[in-house]
Amino acid sequence: MLNVLIKAICLVLMIVLGYTLKKVGFFKKDDFRVLSRIVLDITLPCAIIVNFSSFSVEASLITLAVLGLLCNVLLAAAGYFWGRKGGPESKAFGMVNCAGYNIGCFTMPYVQSFLGPIAVVAACLFDAGNAIACNGGTYGVASCVGTGGKFSFKAVGRKLITSVPFITYMVMLVVSVLHLPTPGPVLTFAGIVGNANSFMAMLMLGVGFELKLEKRYLSRIGTALLVRYAISTVLALCFYFLLPFSLEVRQVAAIVAFAPVSSASVPYTGKMNGDVGLAGAINSSSIVISLTIITVLLMVMGL
Repeated sequence: MLNVLIKAICLVLMIVLGYTLKKVGFFKKDDFRVLSRIVLDITLPCAIIVNFSSFSVEASLITLAVLGLLCNVLLAAAGYFWGRKGGPESKAFGMVNCAGYNIGCFTMPYVQSFLGPIAVVAACLFDAGNAIACNGGTYGVASCVGTGGKFSFKAVGRKLITSVPFITYMVMLVVSVLHLPTPGPVLTFAGIVGNANSFMAMLMLGVGFELKLEKRYLSRIGTALLVRYAISTVLALCFYFLLPFSLEVRQVAAIVAFAPVSSASVPYTGKMNGDVGLAGAINSSSIVISLTIITVLLMVMGL
């Protein structure tokens, strides 16, 4: 348990380091975009390659991708219900800011640090389904709800084919299912770069972290997070006790259920002309809550 706590504290300190370096001027607020591109387009894909190459994906595990998508549908529906009294714009805001999981930049470093390759692959598969919603799916539906516009499969597809992590998931999934070997030089390069993913992802979160809890936001933030984490608790229990997979896969599924709100929720809120300040507060608050819950879960599981 002490080892778990030490590792978890180290991950939190990486976030603190990023936040502190921003406050003292080492990083600027706009550097968050550069760091996020490095993580999403370089270090995370390399980590995916390494872990997929060391594990043959069973066909049954692919259902985790379906679960990732279905969980987003459930959370978006809950967000719609949460915003039902405020009109179409409020419903759309709820859908975008209650759904979505920040897996690649938040949960993956935990999984890499505490669990084995099969757990990383399981998290990746869940994130593949999650990516369909986060990369435009939920936003597209929410835009229709908020403005009465038409949902565009083409726009969502365009987002997915330009998402480096999603493309990496798909390629490595095919490679794994067909039992194709990954070239040695590729694995060597990916191994070196992928090892930096945990640090870079947590540093990036620290640079982007802003928690401004204005009084006018408190009630809505509390309600939104209560809805999300109540559902997350039910999902985590179902994943852990009911999924027909190994203990390690069920553990990571339970952990992923408590991932914070997707970082894409804030820019998508802006595109809908929604309250970006409220969206940012919900997003940052979810990071703090998820840090606490996932750390406690890891200690309880004895990982």
